[in-house]
Amino acid sequence: MILPELSWQFLYGRMAWALVLAALVVGSWPGAWRLPRRVLVAIVAACGVLVALPGEASGAWHLSLAFQYPSGLLLGLAVCALLRRWRGGTTVDAPLLPLRAAAFIALVGAVLYLDAFGLLSRGYYYAGFGPNAAPLVAVLLAAGCAFAIATGRAREQGAALLGACALFSLARLPSGNLWDAVLDPLLWAWALGTLLVAAVRRLRRARRSLLQPEAPVTASEPALHALGAEPFSPIKE
Repeated sequence: MILPELSWQFLYGRMAWALVLAALVVGSWPGAWRLPRRVLVAIVAACGVLVALPGEASGAWHLSLAFQYPSGLLLGLAVCALLRRWRGGTTVDAPLLPLRAAAFIALVGAVLYLDAFGLLSRGYYYAGFGPNAAPLVAVLLAAGCAFAIATGRAREQGAALLGACALFSLARLPSGNLWDAVLDPLLWAWALGTLLVAAVRRLRRARRSLLQPEAPVTASEPALHALGAEPFSPIKE
């Protein structure tokens, strides 16, 4: 087990919480896609000052008590969200956390947290500290992310996950555990919220389709020809 340097861990926690907090503020801002760049810079700077305060006055101190450190993947997605707003992204942009990825994160998170709390007791979480398997998995994930970026598939998500693997491989951030580099409570809650919203929308669509009367089906002329019937015409040759 190789743990990160305490000074690097402290610096990472402050910086990561500043960017994640800024992304949360910007994401909840009304009309965030029309946010001026100077306002975006002011929000990021204000969040940086908030988490840089000493001791219990720091926002990072309270956030770390509740959620530990943000994972490298959550940090990468937060940076992608801020860059989208900087470029003037719109509401029709593809979601940063697609539905399939949210389902996978929700499932893996449930297994890991049950294991960490001792309800499964299979050692899945502690395997992330392994000296051989965990670095190998990180390298394989990084290779997959590089391939996805090169082929133009999920570039933002691939770059975020690649950054998380790099942080773990080079500095063992944020905690020395591979799982903490790609998953954290906030990211897990985000995945669960994405699944919940998708389920509610699907139920609403199903309810609307049941309440709306079906349009009467009329046979078109090509369909009549296909059935061997002649269309009616009052003119006879």
